[in-house]
Amino acid sequence: MKGSGITGLVLTYNGERLLADCLDSLSFCDHLVVVDSFSTDSTVAIAEQAGAHCVQHPWTGPANQFRFALELIDREFPSDWIVSLDQDEICTVKLRDAILKATQEPSSSRLAGFWVSRRSWYYNRFLMHSGWYPDRLLRCFRRGRMRVTVSGAHYSFHPDGETRTIQGDIIHYPYASFREHLDKINSYAQQGAEELAARGVRGGVLAGLLHGFGRFLRIYVLKLGLLDGRAGFINAAHGAFYAFLKYVRVNEGDWGKPYHRQ
Repeated sequence: MKGSGITGLVLTYNGERLLADCLDSLSFCDHLVVVDSFSTDSTVAIAEQAGAHCVQHPWTGPANQFRFALELIDREFPSDWIVSLDQDEICTVKLRDAILKATQEPSSSRLAGFWVSRRSWYYNRFLMHSGWYPDRLLRCFRRGRMRVTVSGAHYSFHPDGETRTIQGDIIHYPYASFREHLDKINSYAQQGAEELAARGVRGGVLAGLLHGFGRFLRIYVLKLGLLDGRAGFINAAHGAFYAFLKYVRVNEGDWGKPYHRQ
């Protein structure tokens, strides 16, 4: 399917778990570009075996990494369109066909990009409720018509111009285990607590309990996580734990700093 006028872009760090599948799903692109943050596993070897143009660049945050990657594409791979995936995402056949059709239509010349849905696996199923689906993302965009913004640990793309939605999903496998999810919760909660403290928000146990309970209700009841079965309940419980940790950590306490009786 070469001649698509599309470059596939993946940012990586220790992504050997799913990178081969990720890059294979982008084989319809004219070029594959991988910007790696000095992985210590086989990520680079997998990218090179897939025929990707792989460049290593130190990580200083998602916005800077994307800027570097997009400038690289502008210099060396003059495609009209870019499709960006995370290293734990896969472009489905239905989405591939929709992208190829949409980007070749004459009307696409005025568009800045296309929104697509993402379907994420959690525990034992794809979550179709819980606020996790359709999770629309701008992952196919015209070169030079997109900017990246960062909020906490998350990044998002913002188009410069008109967009529309196309059918087909990215499938996403964000965690390989409960431990991985809890590691992410720990990291996100710390960042969230630091942001709250910087804004002068008071935390504490009561605030943590109230926000945790509210988050559980929002995920499990209002966003119908109960329809996602056991996975929906576990996900909502983890969401509540995240909120609790974030507000408790606003005040770290002294954690037993040495005290000498006078």
